[in-house]
Formats: sequence, C-alpha cells, structure tokens
Amino acid sequence: MSSLAQSLKEELKAERQAIISNFLADSKPEKLLRSLCHSVDHALTRAWKKFELPETAALIAVGGYGRGELFPHSDVDLLILLKAAPDAALQAKLEELVQMFWDIGLEIGHSIRTIDECLSESAADITVQTSLLEARQVCGSRTLFCALQEQFAAAMNPRAFFRAKTLEMSQRHVKYEDTPYSLEPNCKESPGGLRDLQVILWVAQAAGLGNSWRTLAEHGLITATEARQLSKKERTFKDIRIRLHIHAGRREDRLIFDVQTPIAESLGFKTNETRRASEYLMQHYYWAAKAVTQLNTILLQNIEAQLFPLPACPKTINERFNEVNGLIDIAQDDLFTNQPSAMLEIFLLMAQHEELKGMTARTMRALWHARFKIDASFRRDPENRALFLKILQMPQRITFTLRLMNQVSILGRYLPNFRRIIGQMQHDLFHVYTVDQHILMVIRNIRRFTLSEHAHEYPFCSQLMANFAQPWLLYIAALFHDIAKGRGGDHSKLGMADARRFCKDHGLSKDDTELVVFLVEHHLTMSQVAQKQDLSDPEVIQAFVKLVKNERRLTALYLLTVADIRGTSPKVWNAWKGKLLEDLYRMSVRVLGGETPSTDHELKNRQEDALKTLRLYGLPRDAHEALWQKLDMAYFLRHEAADIAWQTRVLYDKVNHAEPVVKCRLSPIGEGLQVAVYAKDQPDLFARICSYFDRKNFSIWDAKIHTTKHGYALDTFLVTEPVFANSYRDIINLIEHELTETVKLQTSLPAPTVGRLSRLSRTFPVTPKVDLRPDERGQYYILSVSASDRAGLLYSIAKVLNRHKINLHTAKIMTLGERVEDVFLVDSPALNNSRMQIQLETELLDALHT
Repeated sequence: MSSLAQSLKEELKAERQAIISNFLADSKPEKLLRSLCHSVDHALTRAWKKFELPETAALIAVGGYGRGELFPHSDVDLLILLKAAPDAALQAKLEELVQMFWDIGLEIGHSIRTIDECLSESAADITVQTSLLEARQVCGSRTLFCALQEQFAAAMNPRAFFRAKTLEMSQRHVKYEDTPYSLEPNCKESPGGLRDLQVILWVAQAAGLGNSWRTLAEHGLITATEARQLSKKERTFKDIRIRLHIHAGRREDRLIFDVQTPIAESLGFKTNETRRASEYLMQHYYWAAKAVTQLNTILLQNIEAQLFPLPACPKTINERFNEVNGLIDIAQDDLFTNQPSAMLEIFLLMAQHEELKGMTARTMRALWHARFKIDASFRRDPENRALFLKILQMPQRITFTLRLMNQVSILGRYLPNFRRIIGQMQHDLFHVYTVDQHILMVIRNIRRFTLSEHAHEYPFCSQLMANFAQPWLLYIAALFHDIAKGRGGDHSKLGMADARRFCKDHGLSKDDTELVVFLVEHHLTMSQVAQKQDLSDPEVIQAFVKLVKNERRLTALYLLTVADIRGTSPKVWNAWKGKLLEDLYRMSVRVLGGETPSTDHELKNRQEDALKTLRLYGLPRDAHEALWQKLDMAYFLRHEAADIAWQTRVLYDKVNHAEPVVKCRLSPIGEGLQVAVYAKDQPDLFARICSYFDRKNFSIWDAKIHTTKHGYALDTFLVTEPVFANSYRDIINLIEHELTETVKLQTSLPAPTVGRLSRLSRTFPVTPKVDLRPDERGQYYILSVSASDRAGLLYSIAKVLNRHKINLHTAKIMTLGERVEDVFLVDSPALNNSRMQIQLETELLDALHT
C-alpha cells in the first residue's frame, strides 16, 4: 500500500469516528450523512489527482452517494466517465485507481463507461437509470459530466420511468409482506420506509417536478405541512438506519429483534412496568411508516395525474361526493371542515359501492388534514355514532373499509383506545402482527366465514355463520377483544369495559351488549378449555356450558376463537387445535340441547359407534371382546369411536402379544400421523417413545397414555413433521419398524437433544413455569408447564417424570408460535408428599431452562 493510500485510510477512519461521535452527541442525521459524504469526496479527489488521468475523464458519484448522503457503512457507488473507450495503458491506470479506492478502506461499487455506454445501459436497466438520475461530479472534467447530464435528460421518458419505478415498488412491497407492520422491518426497503420516499423523489425529478420536499410543495404536489411531515419521517428513518449501521459495525438495515432494544435505548426510550423500550421504538417506527404510506399514495397519484392526465368524468354519488374514474372524490375542498360527519359518511359510501376502489388524492389529503376534527364532541354526536355503526353493519367490504379507515387515521381518531394500540408490538412469541393489525386480521377472518368462496377453508365456521343473525356483533367483539393490550392489568377485563361503553353509546340492545361484552371478556376461554382441559370429563363440559349459557353465545364464542387463533400467526393454527375446538362446541351444543352428560351414556355411544365401524372391516362379531375386556372406562372416554375401532382392528388378535406392536396411519384430522404403541408396560416407556420422536425431530401435538387391566401400555400419539405430506407411506413403514425396535431396547435412555432456541425466543425469552395441583376430585394431578419451544423439550420433561416414577395419563401439547404450554394429567403416590412435589417441580424447571 502506498504512503498516500495509508495516509488517506487513517484520515478517513479518524474523520468517520469523529463524525459518528458528533452524531451520537447531537443526533443530527443529515449532518452525519453530508459530513461522511464530504470526507469521502476529499479522499477520492486526492487519490484521483495522484494518477494524473486525462482531463477529459471525470469521477462521478451515483446512487445514494450521488445524492450527497452516505451512511456509516454504505457502499460508495462510482462512475468513471470517459470520453472514449480506454486503451491498455489507461485501463491499467484505472485498475490501479480502483484498487487504491479499496486500499483506503472504501467499499465501492464502480463502473467505467463512456456517455454512449451510460445511455445504453440506462435504457436497458432501470436500476442504472435511477443511479444516473442522482449523478454528481466529484472531480475531473466538468464539461464531460454536463454532456452526460444533457444527453441523459434528453433520453429520459418520464412516463416509462414512472411505470417502471411503481412496478418495481409493488414487487418490493410483496417481497416485504406488503405491510409496513412487519415485526422486523427493513427501514430502507419495507413499505413505508426510506425507499418509498426515494421513489417519490425519483419519479418527480424524472418528470421535472422537483427533487426535494420543498420543491414538490412549490409545484403544488403537496402542501407545506405535508412537506414538513415527509421531511420529519425521512429524518426518523435516517436516524434509525444510521444507528443500525453503528450498532452492527456493518451495513444493516433490518430492525431485527436482537437490535431493537439497544437502538431504542440509544434514542432515549425507556422500559417501564407495562412496555419495553423496544415497543416504544417500534410504535414510533410504525407511526412514521404509516404516515409515509399515506402520503406516498397522495403524491404518486398527483404525479401520475400530471404524467397521465385523464379526462375527469365525475358521476354524482350525492351532493357531497362524486365518483371519478373509480375513485371517490369530494364535491368541495372544504367538505370535511364544514361537515365533519362526512369523514365517516365517505367510508359508509365506499362500503356500499363496490365499484369504488379508493380515494382521489384530493380527498385523501382533505381527510388527512381534517382528521383532527374528530374530537370528543364529534364522538358524542348521535349522527356520527349512527354512521359508524352502519359501517360495522354493512354486509360487504367491512375488512376493506376498516383497513382504509385505519390507514388514513380515522379509525383511531374515532376510537381513541384503538389509536393507542396502533403499531404496538406483542412480544408473546406467537403474535406476528402488531395489535391493530391482529385485530383487523381477526375481523377479516370473521368476514371470510360469510363468503362462499372461502367455505373450503372454514367449512364448519361457514356453516355456523350462515345461520348466525347479526354477524356485525362479532366484528364489534373482534374490534375490542385486544384493544386494552399494553395498558397493564387483564386486557380482557379492561377491553370488556371499553366494549360495554361503546355498545351503550351506540344504542345496542341489552342482549346484544351482553353478547359483545361476554365475547370480549372470555375471548381466550374456549381455547384454554379445549387445549388444556380433559374434554372427556363431563364436569369440564358442564362448567363450560354453565359459563356460555346458550347456543347463541356458544356459537359466537367459537367463531371469534377460531378467527382469533388464525389471526395470530400462520404457525399457530393447526388441524388438531381446530378439532379440539369443534369437539368442545359439539359436546356443549348437546348439553345445551338438554342432553345430560353421563359417562355411562357416552361410553355406550362410543362403543356402539366403534362396533359399527368394525363391522365394515368384516371382523367376527366378537373379535373386539378380548381386547375390550382389558380396557377400562377411561380409555373409551378419552378416545373417539373411530380411533377405538382402528386400534381394535390392529390389536384384537394381539392382546397378549409378547413383542411390542406399533401401528401408524394418516391422522383423520388431515394433518400429521397417528401412532399407536401397544407393549408390556415398563416405567420408562413414555420417555423412550419421546426419545425416538426427539431424534426424528417430530412435533408431538397430543398424547394419550393408557394402561390395560393386564399390565399393557396402549399409548397413542399425534405427531407431525413437514416431510410427512410428501412421503407418508415410507415414513409410516419407517416409524412402525424403528419405534418397535426402540421400545424393545432395555438400554439406558439417551440424553435429550439440546435444541437451540430461536432468535425470537432468545431475544424475548419466556420465563419457564411449572404448576402442579390436584384436580377438583383429587383423583389426579394436573401438571402445567410453559417455556420457550426448542427441540428435545418434551423428552426432557418425560425423563424427569420417569425418574420420579410419575404415571402419565394424557398429555396436551400446545405450541403457540415460539412458546409451548403443555398440560399433563398424572398421578403417583409420591405426589402426596409435599417435599417430593417441590423436588419434582425444581427438576422440571431445570429441564426447561436447559
């Protein structure tokens, strides 16, 4: 490395450190970006002069560097512009120059081109065209640079450029989930981020409408207030991106969970009793992204109108609104100021008219500026309350309308408590949406229950919804079920009070109000009963029926529960959870219809249904008797008739079989495999079976453990793994063979797999909990455990239970995203000793922490 390169490298490093230190002291992002840019300009100019290049050559900054902005670890994009193609000597000199740029510590992206080559590449590649749009001379020939600018401007087709950039933006939005509310957004590329702001300036500059927010305001594309808003949001994103680069020590634009807390703290956000510092940061980010998304829509519509003027063909909707080319438009600019109730009327009209695809930029802008008119007196106005209720009661477009109301900040203005949860994260390891987006997703799911085109997704829900009067009451319940998240306290109780007040203010009947309030208060109850309690116990069903009281409330709670679970994360819902909820619903309907839950009655029904199925297999009429005589009532109550028939068919002639029997089939619920293990009982059998599933990386959704009267274990498992769907026949044969051999072994149990926690679980760990208490009749103990999910967790628990000689009867395995909540029904003489209980709980906690 030459002495000049070494000197420039040291100077650049010292200047960068000083600039970053100044930024951390004064928090002025624009100053840092300009200072870093000037520092690099100076170093490049000195290097350029050392090589004594032709006077006709020029060094051009392009891309972000050309814009005069350089983030701490961004690439430096350069164009070496030549008048003619270089000869060998010049080519060698340029290669030395580029090497020197690298030697002084810059990560550069470079090209060496003539003007003709620049224009040719620009015509073929929108990325090259965009980078040249922001070209800036660093040093060298001013004449050559001006010639490039003139010819580039002459070749620019603003319309084609607009189309290309907006299509590119749409593709980018899809790549980033088409939402600004990603829990780990890319502050540069995600919707509503820096790139969206840059797209506006690029298309405006290409159209000759300006290249700054101020000049766009001067051209009338935005107001001065909007220009200030955009400038403020841009500064927010730049500040965050700079801190990301500094924290990571490299180019990093993603606000991943690991960095959210340190970035939040560097911005001055503090953790308190109800919320983390990172939650404040992310809400700050989402509010900025939401504003950018809205203003982006307004600006791009205005620029498009300038580039592609269409004849205005307004059609009158009413005296206040027109339809213009499929968009709703206000009749007067001051409509919302003079008639604030029109801010709700416009959404009612959009719900009523399916031909309306959106709003004109003029309308959206007027709505944006008038939203502050929605105050306490507005919310008390009977006319406005009636309008809002009509929107919720619309039979179509409810999801579209509410999402648009949220996007343009009207929903949060009308419901102040909803405004508090806009952009609020949920660090419970299974919600993958912010609270407001989760609520809107739940409403979407309820709406889909009413649509025939989605009946294949939720067939039972669609059937129930078809006969459910006033589905809009479910929308209200969904709107309030999580509205109190983040306030501290029980969000169900707090949300219930909000819902009651809303219903009273909006004139709902007593019965409708009580239904909504019940749903908000108990929106978690049905899933907890279905997934954590023993549905074969008549007392569990009786207690649940006593709570719901009637079939209308039961149906509403079932529909809301399914919509809620499916609205948390694509990973949380599965067919097994769906079956548990449906089973609880159907059992409750029978009790509400007058049937008295009786173990004898249920036992008789299941045995008769199982025998009907067995006859279809052509077995002798008495084939089942040898096995059934060895099974007690608990077995028949905990297994469905179809499962009893299947197990009987494969085991009827193996009742006293000396070797273990393992049988496997596709689960009747449509997901996973059902595995039955029949073998002479042994103390470590459950743990041994779990060790096999652990090695195979199978997830266990459910386990039923039963011991026959003659000392055989009959255990059934529901397991799943992504590859099952592709090669289930081979996997069934493999499981039956390998698990049989595993059960035969009498060797010591292997050590559990030490699975790594996911990044999400490491960032937001779940404090492991163990709860052991007797059931209401004192016959069994209910063991509940919760922890962050990882491979080998259930096997680790099974080993502890085996070590303490705990008898396991059932296991309900509930995975909520990155968290597990497992419930085991157990018994053992050792559990009558309080000291042994404490020791068991302690060892289980140690296993959960491992």
